[in-house]
Amino acid sequence: MQDIQTAVIRLVDRQNTALIGSVDEAGFPGIKAMLAPRLREGLKTFYFTTNTSSKRVGHYLRDSRACIYFYDRRTFRGVMLTGYMEVLTDSASKELIWREGDTMYYSGGVTDPDYCVLRFTAERGRYYKDFESVDFEI
Repeated sequence: MQDIQTAVIRLVDRQNTALIGSVDEAGFPGIKAMLAPRLREGLKTFYFTTNTSSKRVGHYLRDSRACIYFYDRRTFRGVMLTGYMEVLTDSASKELIWREGDTMYYSGGVTDPDYCVLRFTAERGRYYKDFESVDFEI
């Protein structure tokens, strides 16, 4: 199991993008490409930046069930993590992952009301490589 988690962490850390999934108001899944997480705590917790006004934020406020997916096109390996997404708007969370240059997206700076943090907490994962999938708990 340790080998799988090490391989998954390497895969995640090499990606520039992540796909995040949510459940819409009609109960259907939706996927969106995002920039890679700004912060990762093992395979348990991932932090993303996004607009408070985004459709995805509305989904997570109604239903926090979520997934994130990372894949390596070169090796055709991927991992899906399932769990829950929280929408954080408190100052400490926003400052935690704020980067110089983010004003390009959030003109009001770290206090911009349209800037928020998505914190994903994983419960389990599914790793795919070499035509096999392995389920694992986080």
